[in-house]
Amino acid sequence: MGVERSGPDQRLRDVARAMRGVIELLEVYWTRVPEGFSPVTVSAPQLRVMYVIERREGINLRQLGAELDAAPSSVSRLCDRLEAIGFVRRSSSTASRREVELRLTAQGRAHLDRLRARREERLAAALARASPASRARLMEAVETIRVALTGAVRTEPAESAEPPGTEVQRPPGDGAERRTG
Repeated sequence: MGVERSGPDQRLRDVARAMRGVIELLEVYWTRVPEGFSPVTVSAPQLRVMYVIERREGINLRQLGAELDAAPSSVSRLCDRLEAIGFVRRSSSTASRREVELRLTAQGRAHLDRLRARREERLAAALARASPASRARLMEAVETIRVALTGAVRTEPAESAEPPGTEVQRPPGDGAERRTG
């Protein structure tokens, strides 16, 4: 017999399950790339690498592997492919000649910009079906999730994370939108 759960704990799990479902739908939605969008196909793991490099410009392979929780050989192969298509550039570290720094190229940044713009267009089209009041509630919920996740992925101690529900006002174009995919 299963244990029946109720109360705040179960509601939290219900919200998490609903979010997981939305994330899974978005993953499928994102893979439907329109014809002619980009001549280059970037896999989901390669895209993750690009996001990390964008956020941590000059990261080395060891740090990238730790951030992705991936084997060094896998990270190296992902970077090989991204370098071959011109999205990532490797260079010797200024701190140590034995280390290699990773940076996005202008072409890599442009690809991420196009991808994000296309994703936002597609989401806006889907969200246009919701009422303005529903979109306002969704915006509030999404901001709560963003703040909670920002605190969860920080490498700093949890005490310095913004508490869930904290409203963070950011001016348009502050770069926060560049950290999401």
